[in-house]
Amino acid sequence: MDEVHVVTCFLEFEGKILVLKRSGQVGTYQQKWAGISGYLEEGNKPLQQAVLEINEETGLSQNDYYLKNEGEPLTIHDINLQRTWVVHPFRFLLRNNNEIKLDWEHSEYCWVEPQKIAYLDTVPGLYEAWSRVK
Repeated sequence: MDEVHVVTCFLEFEGKILVLKRSGQVGTYQQKWAGISGYLEEGNKPLQQAVLEINEETGLSQNDYYLKNEGEPLTIHDINLQRTWVVHPFRFLLRNNNEIKLDWEHSEYCWVEPQKIAYLDTVPGLYEAWSRVK
């Protein structure tokens, strides 16, 4: 099984978490709810990659948010994809109610109470990743 490192970022504002619906154009988990996420690119540290993904996927700048917590990596085995995901979870707090500008990777977004993540149709392990940064 291939091992792939990814970052997953939870962006919080006024007690709610941003979740994004993956578009039909992404390679995996189409139409599933997710955090802000991406592959850990060679040479990047997980936090550095997290900041890049937030900027790319939401249009926010680094001044719009700050790091609240970094969780222990989570390992998820996906038998269907023959892949082991090593998820590096992060929690960031948004300073203001900035407009979110989605890129092609997502079709919609919403703000949810953290416990509701467990009931959404999400990418594998999303609620467990949240549990590591809450």
